[in-house]
Amino acid sequence: MARLFYPAAWRSDTVDNLSGISVPDPYRWLEDGDDPRVREWLAAQDRLFRACSARWQEKDSWTSSVDDLSSFGVCEPPMVRGPVMFLAEQLRGDEQRRLLVVGAGGGRRVLVDPARIDPSGRTGLYAWWPSREGDRVAVQLEVAEQPGSDITVLDVRTGEIVDGPLPRARNTSLAWLPGGEAFYYVSRVPDEELAPGDMRLHRRVRLHRIGSPWQADVVVFGAEDAPDHYYGLTVSADGRHLAITAMAGPAARNDVYVAELVDPQAPRFVKIVDGSAIGARVLPRFLADGDLLLVTDHQAPCGRVCVADRHDADPASWRTLVAEDPEAPVDECLVLDGPALARPLLLVARARHGTSVLTLHDLASGRTLADLPLPGAGVVSSLRAGVPHGHRAWFSYCDATTPPTIYRYDAVLGTMEQEAGAATAGRTPEIRSGAVRCRAGDGTEITLFLFTPDEDRQGPRPTLLYGYGSFGMPMRPWFFPLAAAWVGAGGTYAVACVRGGGEEGQRWHDAGRGPHKHRAVSDFNDAAAWLIETGRTTRDQLAIYGQSAGGLLVTAAAVQRPDLYAAVVAEGPLCDMVRYERFGLGCTWTDEFGSASDPGQLRWLLGYSPYHNVVPGAAYPAFLLTGAVTDLQTGEVHVTKMCAALQHATSGDRPILMRREPDTAHAASPASKERALTADILAFAGEHTGLSPRRTSTRLPEAVAEPG
Repeated sequence: MARLFYPAAWRSDTVDNLSGISVPDPYRWLEDGDDPRVREWLAAQDRLFRACSARWQEKDSWTSSVDDLSSFGVCEPPMVRGPVMFLAEQLRGDEQRRLLVVGAGGGRRVLVDPARIDPSGRTGLYAWWPSREGDRVAVQLEVAEQPGSDITVLDVRTGEIVDGPLPRARNTSLAWLPGGEAFYYVSRVPDEELAPGDMRLHRRVRLHRIGSPWQADVVVFGAEDAPDHYYGLTVSADGRHLAITAMAGPAARNDVYVAELVDPQAPRFVKIVDGSAIGARVLPRFLADGDLLLVTDHQAPCGRVCVADRHDADPASWRTLVAEDPEAPVDECLVLDGPALARPLLLVARARHGTSVLTLHDLASGRTLADLPLPGAGVVSSLRAGVPHGHRAWFSYCDATTPPTIYRYDAVLGTMEQEAGAATAGRTPEIRSGAVRCRAGDGTEITLFLFTPDEDRQGPRPTLLYGYGSFGMPMRPWFFPLAAAWVGAGGTYAVACVRGGGEEGQRWHDAGRGPHKHRAVSDFNDAAAWLIETGRTTRDQLAIYGQSAGGLLVTAAAVQRPDLYAAVVAEGPLCDMVRYERFGLGCTWTDEFGSASDPGQLRWLLGYSPYHNVVPGAAYPAFLLTGAVTDLQTGEVHVTKMCAALQHATSGDRPILMRREPDTAHAASPASKERALTADILAFAGEHTGLSPRRTSTRLPEAVAEPG
């Protein structure tokens, strides 16, 4: 393979002195996107990517495969409010999903279609919150690369706008009061009230009354001393109580405040959970009698379900309803308390060795009543029930060969059925899936999910290894069109459940965050080495892939062990861990990674920061660094600086490429752009591992009909 001639990138002599440590940053100048030199260099990188990708012989075949395997229809459970069901649907050819309403008679109609608002496909349906009565819905649309995100309130019957827009509500939580005349929501402080360059969140909880201007919305919670806090909102069914969770970024702990709503404009909050004191997450919801149901990892790293008096702040007084299972972390739970039931019930979803189990409990005692049957060994997510009270629950189910499909459990009839009209379309190959355990260098066992063609051929295969390992996010055997396409072409798709994730509960997360983040990286390299040592693949057949914090994981792993890999794909990664706090939402992630402003934590970061550990003269694998031109979460500079550093340093002939995408975001891009990116990732990985979709012998079943 001939060595590429890369666009010239000036290496400056910039060196920061941080707590007495000299930290070179030769590509600091690439952080200024308005600099003509930067724009010229980026344009040259775009031309290089186009020239190289045009030579990928299998790109059209991968594109066709991704199109065949993409799922369509309804992939998340409905929100049911009284007689009205709200569904998000995306059919083949749609760039974005649309919001449907289904009446008591089963008639379906479109309430919000982003394509009618913006035919370019850049505007997407981000979130929606129906009122308890189902006659109004608060809707949030987002334009991919723009920071604003407004809330608009619609009349469900007519589709007309009755209120809004309410500005600066990106990543909000919203809770309606009974009657549909007011709701609490979260919005940011106006930019003009902030100091220049202040990138903190500065969020406030406000009360909005329908018909009032947003300028009149009263701040009921939030202050300047909590600039990086996220807030979650829950109102009791009778509208008499409000609970707020407060979390500094995606921290592993949170506070809980509860207020009686004698005056909704001036709730008086009592702090019932001090997250810093107990060092745990606590997610509350109100029961019918006003007490609280708590899902927590306090004194239970894999989670338990408790009941607490809303006036009692002492965790010692919490009554355990469903105890911790050390081998099955709690994912979520749901109360069913409709009048048709003989007694209120509790549904609990857990993950046992990566696959879901769903159990039914008596709400009063916690006693297990039944293990509910599931369609297979897959993943249950997004439990939802009717509001305000109901006896049916909906959830999404998927596995390696089953795209997300909606099921309905009826607790009165005891039936489990696929929801009518919520089928997905697409063709999936026959995939053999399973979990194996391998040992990390320190002896810790790591779970690996393996997905292979359903055939008996032995020997090494081209392999794509995926990982994440941050924020306590567990990996599961989800359906993933990219994975299905890779396996359908005859390869192995593997997922490494490294420390820093949540597969084994909070202890597993703690073991791979902060000062221990290096363990996530070494776990990933150990998993890759195991795949090679056991003959499942070879170094020349092994590619690795990660998104966002997973992009950090795979770039750090490849920089530490370039000898293990043929190719690396990092989508929207973090790479400069010394300056990550300055870009996107990085300033809220210090609980996970640490802060360069602290000398001890700076040393952690420098130990694995991909950008700072690039070694001149090393023979690096092929790299594809992808990202949105405007990335409001991680920031584009990680991609540009890492690309420049690797192109300068590598002594090998494998390409270092950067793929930039305009008019998209860190996630949830228009469907055609997501599929194009997936096809490019597969073409790149296949090019460097020898996998071809045209040489597959795996049979694809006939497509399922799309919903009518």
